[in-house]
Amino acid sequence: MKTAAEIRNDFLNYFESNGHKIVKSTPVIPQNDPTLLFINAGMNQFKSIFLNQENPTYLRIADSQKCIRVSGKHNDLEEVGKDTYHHTFFEMLGNWSFGDYYKKEAITYAWQLFTEVWKFPKERLWATVYKDDNEAEEIWHTETDIDPSHILQFGNKDNFWEMGETGPCGPCSEIHYYTGNDPEHQTAEKINADDPEYIELWNLVFIQYDRDKNGKLNPLPRKHVDTGAGLERIAAALQKKHSNYDTDLFKPIIDEIAQLTGVSYSAESGMPHRVIADHIRMLSFSIGDGGMPSNEGRGYVIRRILRRAARYGRMLNMHKPFIYKLVGTVCEILGDVYPEIIDRKTHIQRVIQSEERMFGETLDKGLDIYSKIKQQLTDTGKTQISGSDIFKLYDTYGFPVDLTQLMAEEDGLTTDMNGFHAEMKKQKERARSSRAFQMELNDADIKWTVLSEGKDSEFVGYEHTESEATIRKYFIRDGIIHLVLDKTPFYAESGGEVGDTGIIFNSDFQIIVTDTIQLNDSIVHIGKFKTGNIKQNLQVTARIDAEKGQNIRSNHTATHLLQAALRTILGNHVHQKGSLVTPDRLRFDLTHFAKIDPPDLEKIEDIVNQKIRENIDVHVALQDYAEAKESGAMALFGEKYDDVVRVITIGEFSKELCGGKHVRRTGDIGVFKIISESSVAAGIRRIEAVTGNKAFQLFRQNEAILNSLTEKLGVNKDKLIDRVDGLMLQVKNLGKELQTKSAKSIELEIEELLRKSPTLGEIALFAHQFDSTNMDELKKIGDIIRDKLEQGVALIASVSDGKPIIAVAITDATIKKYHLHAGHLIKEMGKLLGGGGGGKPHMATAGGKYPEKIPEVFEKFQQLINEIVSRDNEQ
Repeated sequence: MKTAAEIRNDFLNYFESNGHKIVKSTPVIPQNDPTLLFINAGMNQFKSIFLNQENPTYLRIADSQKCIRVSGKHNDLEEVGKDTYHHTFFEMLGNWSFGDYYKKEAITYAWQLFTEVWKFPKERLWATVYKDDNEAEEIWHTETDIDPSHILQFGNKDNFWEMGETGPCGPCSEIHYYTGNDPEHQTAEKINADDPEYIELWNLVFIQYDRDKNGKLNPLPRKHVDTGAGLERIAAALQKKHSNYDTDLFKPIIDEIAQLTGVSYSAESGMPHRVIADHIRMLSFSIGDGGMPSNEGRGYVIRRILRRAARYGRMLNMHKPFIYKLVGTVCEILGDVYPEIIDRKTHIQRVIQSEERMFGETLDKGLDIYSKIKQQLTDTGKTQISGSDIFKLYDTYGFPVDLTQLMAEEDGLTTDMNGFHAEMKKQKERARSSRAFQMELNDADIKWTVLSEGKDSEFVGYEHTESEATIRKYFIRDGIIHLVLDKTPFYAESGGEVGDTGIIFNSDFQIIVTDTIQLNDSIVHIGKFKTGNIKQNLQVTARIDAEKGQNIRSNHTATHLLQAALRTILGNHVHQKGSLVTPDRLRFDLTHFAKIDPPDLEKIEDIVNQKIRENIDVHVALQDYAEAKESGAMALFGEKYDDVVRVITIGEFSKELCGGKHVRRTGDIGVFKIISESSVAAGIRRIEAVTGNKAFQLFRQNEAILNSLTEKLGVNKDKLIDRVDGLMLQVKNLGKELQTKSAKSIELEIEELLRKSPTLGEIALFAHQFDSTNMDELKKIGDIIRDKLEQGVALIASVSDGKPIIAVAITDATIKKYHLHAGHLIKEMGKLLGGGGGGKPHMATAGGKYPEKIPEVFEKFQQLINEIVSRDNEQ
């Protein structure tokens, strides 16, 4: 029986022997496609080729791509664990042809691999084709020996692939496999009918059309092949398992779950095991490739998956963090082919453990609120949880919506999701529709004015700050010009380093460049005309702002020194999670689970400055990616690298893969100063720093502040802290003294008011509105009144931030004799104010909307007490 690793190798070796270049999987966190939350198909990294925005480096490619499907059209989440073959994370084996071979080769490659390499029984295989694709159907009949009755036609839903409403598209041919025990009685009606015995294994897409905005299909000048086969499903078929979860890709994880929870696994009762086994794979790769749990965008999806796994953990009686312990098993299964999860294993574990701990607290609170909501529905005979309650659980208590739905379903309740979505619109978007995932500049929408032909955007900025160039193309939008040259010293924003600014000019015009970006393979200079306009002269001088450029170089090299220093002091779990390099400062986000103490920050700062003083040569070299990694070069989380990479080496201290600009020697940085350390998210810290002249400016600014303070306080610098400490103590003591006097003043006022208060028999009836008092003060006043009275009831009111607040206080003797309850009384008062309240028998509080109704509340209060006392006296 073949292992999954052997199956993956078979696939890659087969296509490599047929002239395909084997490429690495891209990270599951998209790098250059803001329309995607996660990489969800093997074709994502080749999208620009299909859109004709980029020329392919190789005409034939194959790979095993990490994929996540949890949102949008490709959303398998609700099926995960219920059936045997849907997953949030999976590996897609794929082969591509970019204008090279087409249907005949694609079909015969697939058939040969299935039947000659993997030895699938031919009688169990089925092929589907698009209803109008006679060419593909004929190839299946003539070029393979598949049973002719197993070739079926289907329509647009099943056998026509489209990237979107417009753009590249085409028919597809799928290979299905019968997994059942009765091959003599297979039936065509079960294909594409979601029958678990008939599994789709491979989809061969033939991209031959471009659909325009009118819906018309226009033939493409170059036809492409895009195929995708799920490794998990193929492994199940070849290992003769009826469930993907029984393969060697999942079984060790499920065994570990059973070991940790003490709950054995079975197909019938093992849905929690399956869900957790699936989700830990998705979490390991999404976090390992740079994702982090948060409350918006892809971060919310990661948090949702993690909390869903934790919820199923509770079904296995696991109330403490345990999911993080499964990361090691995932690494054992997949670490050889995806070594990044081994490199970041500690980080992944810490992120998951931290989230599990937080969610344990959240879940306990949420379950309590959910129980109260369910009880209210039961008491009122209703069966639907309102949208506002779902939103309250989500927004106030962090309770995942899908968990509310799941629990409601288990309790026989429905959920008002329309109402929930209406509530969500009132808040900022927290999911995939986040504006962060909208394309700002789309090459397909640009009408370029092309002025000259030839290659463009040769970058010469590593060595030069100025170059002569030729205009290739441009477009103007809202007065902003976007310009592409044949070569340029301007660095396009990338890897956290901001784009260069400067000037592009000739005898006809001057353009002030305010930003430089990468658009597909082109470097686009963005700016405004200072003088003139583009005419006949296409030759220009491109010159970056040299001073700003040098500051950027200094700050970028400083980030490399900073990361090495951080790992030296804090440990090798530290990885870069993001950065910003500008002329004025640098920002560095790192993986670390605690605030960095000031002494450690000083050590880190000292190490960086020591390396600057050593004036170490900054060595730049091009190297094979595998060799660079093996030599110890650090790579960024989730970054996709070419086969040949640029390696920045600073002596024996730092070695990183980096495409940015750097100083020639560390001494060029001058000096390094950390200006802040803060938290960005759970497990992510942020350091901001300045270098060179900006650091000296900061030193001078701080010195000026220090001199001003010493002058104002009349002490020397070495006595300044003592002087400030003394002043703070003095202010604190004065505050206490003032508070004591204020309390005594209020107590005297209360005594005077009590003497004037009316009585009902032996009960004192106190009702008064105080000025500018908060709820805590009202309760203190209530306690004072209770201490000073034997028998009495008090209603105290005030207005805070324009809203009425009230408190009811009752003495213990009055409660005992008249059976009064402050919490019951306050509810009546709260309703009059347009709000509500509650509390204990002796003290209760309420708030509302209408401060002008406080006098009406006093009248109602006296009326209620009169009625209660009169009724009691009659009895």
